[in-house]
Amino acid sequence: MRTLYQGLSNINGPLVALEGIEDASFDELVELYDEDGSQQLGRIIEIKGDKVLIQVFGQTEGMSRTNTQTKFTGRPIEMGLSEAILGRSFNGSGQVIDGQGPIYVERTQDINGRVMNPVSRIYPRNYINTGVSAIDGLNTLIRGQKLPIFSGSGLPHNELAAQIVRQARLHDENESFGIVFAAMGVKHDVAAFFKKAFMESGVMDHVVMFLNMANDPIIERILTPRFALTAAEYLAFEKNMNILVVMSDMTTYCEALREYSASKGEIPGRKGYPGYLYSDLASMYERAGCVEGSTGSLTQIPILTMPNDDISHPIPDLTGYITEGQIVLDRNMTQQGIYPPINVLPSLSRLMKDGIGKGLTREDHQDVSSQLFASYARVIDVRNLASVIGLDELSKEDQNYLEFGRMFEQVFVGQGSKTNRFVDDTLDLGWLLVSLLPRHDLDRLSDELLDAHYDPSRAKTYFESLEVGH
Repeated sequence: MRTLYQGLSNINGPLVALEGIEDASFDELVELYDEDGSQQLGRIIEIKGDKVLIQVFGQTEGMSRTNTQTKFTGRPIEMGLSEAILGRSFNGSGQVIDGQGPIYVERTQDINGRVMNPVSRIYPRNYINTGVSAIDGLNTLIRGQKLPIFSGSGLPHNELAAQIVRQARLHDENESFGIVFAAMGVKHDVAAFFKKAFMESGVMDHVVMFLNMANDPIIERILTPRFALTAAEYLAFEKNMNILVVMSDMTTYCEALREYSASKGEIPGRKGYPGYLYSDLASMYERAGCVEGSTGSLTQIPILTMPNDDISHPIPDLTGYITEGQIVLDRNMTQQGIYPPINVLPSLSRLMKDGIGKGLTREDHQDVSSQLFASYARVIDVRNLASVIGLDELSKEDQNYLEFGRMFEQVFVGQGSKTNRFVDDTLDLGWLLVSLLPRHDLDRLSDELLDAHYDPSRAKTYFESLEVGH
């Protein structure tokens, strides 16, 4: 029988304090009953002797200091889990919001996750096909990887997130695959966009969706990714599924964490964010991986908007330290009408080399990728030269590289939101692109591969047929 405590010592925004409490535990779930009988939930975030500080999930306006009753549940915040969560929608507190009735619960699990023993981790090898050439061909997503997307305000990261959820699949269709999608701090029209996109594309049956709205309490925003990752861990490591977790937008999560930290009176760190921002992000990102004893995997694509497009801002800076690469969206490419506007040169997938090649994607994958990177880097050098001396002063070879760069951006990268490419399609297109260049410049490709795939006349015919305008 749990003790019911009458009254509160203090109320400060979403925080309430109590005194004279015995046997309380950090992160324990608390039930608060107002004088009208309404219930709210909270969690213990600080304990000093017999004093506890509780973070309330909802609003504290109108809460009575004398008549509010508090019950300590003796357990942490948990989520009810079963395979029935697939195809369902939840709010940021893990409650069903799709109107399809309650979930049959097989077991409950602490949303803070279980510590993953580093020794039990298996090195990621296989890839996940996103259908996006700039990712699959040049920055391949590997199962168990953490590959964030660095975006900016006004860039189409929501559209890219929805496209990845619609198109993502495994090479072997016999393997179980699912997606957990978490949206944090989104407006209602954005939430409606995601719902419509998933329903109309027919992928909702293997998607678990968590939606936290912009007008929801900040504490719910802090819990949303943890509920999502708890669902993903259950499906991946207990049901042996390959799970892709897409979380957008981590910047709104970090801003909620900053507001929460300020309400506690904590000393701020860089840009006002709490000093523990790194460890807090790591506690979520490091829940990705592959482990012994399970054939499943948990892969993450966290999406964040860089304030003022500043990649050195604490959020992208710390995220880059923890994760294995990044996909960078470019504002100039968006203004040119290129979608997805992925700038491939600052983008990187550190695990790519171990998940591609013969027996995984294709034998020529690494070489084609390397040549496309090198050739596009030269395009940038030629454009810089042209800005100084003018286009007319460029050599024929340099102008050829400008044409390659235009086709690379508009056809290979700018594939559009409706185009879904297999890895083979992406690599074949890559060969057509490098065939626009002189063979003697293709120093990243072996003579054997060039003899098999290099075809300038076919490339010229193909790109002329596209009639891509200047």
